[in-house]
Amino acid sequence: MSGAYPTTVALADMTITSLEPTQVSVSHSLKRQVRTRGGQRWAIRGSYAPLTRVQAAELFAFSVKQKGQFETFTIVPPTVSTPMGVATGTPLVNGAHVAGDTTIATDGWTTSTTDILKAGDFLKFAGHDKVYMLTADATSSGGGAVTVSIHPALMSALANNEGITVSSVPFTVAFASDQQDVSEAASGTFGFSISLVEVV
Repeated sequence: MSGAYPTTVALADMTITSLEPTQVSVSHSLKRQVRTRGGQRWAIRGSYAPLTRVQAAELFAFSVKQKGQFETFTIVPPTVSTPMGVATGTPLVNGAHVAGDTTIATDGWTTSTTDILKAGDFLKFAGHDKVYMLTADATSSGGGAVTVSIHPALMSALANNEGITVSSVPFTVAFASDQQDVSEAASGTFGFSISLVEVV
């Protein structure tokens, strides 16, 4: 791990992609057979508005320091850093959960709150690199309990009282290519873009 991606300059645009490989075959009778390969990861692409030389140099230097795809680092994607739900309280995992679970019992939320989290919000469990997405809206009970539905299924077990991050969720990523480029226009401005994949 080599730190956090620079945030001194904001991305002008960004795309988050869910990569979920499947195997599909179609017979001569056009019957479709499909199966999942059981994996999922996020990919992030983004580009910047024209940069000054100093701004471009900071971003390029960070990318070169990653040694192509070798190093990992964290990035908080700006477009999803704020949850759509209320997301208040101090959420914790409620009870142990095993790898493969898709519903997670949690507590510590603000009590009796409709849409404490919304479908499409991201979350991350303490001590885990994987980022998960909520697949359904969630409302907290009078005791602050919430059962959240997530995708993908848990990649590793959760212990009771593990912390949960729901705001400014950091994605652990690496560059998707060994080649990084910075461009210069005749006007003296610089161009830079990123393509990252989640590493878990």
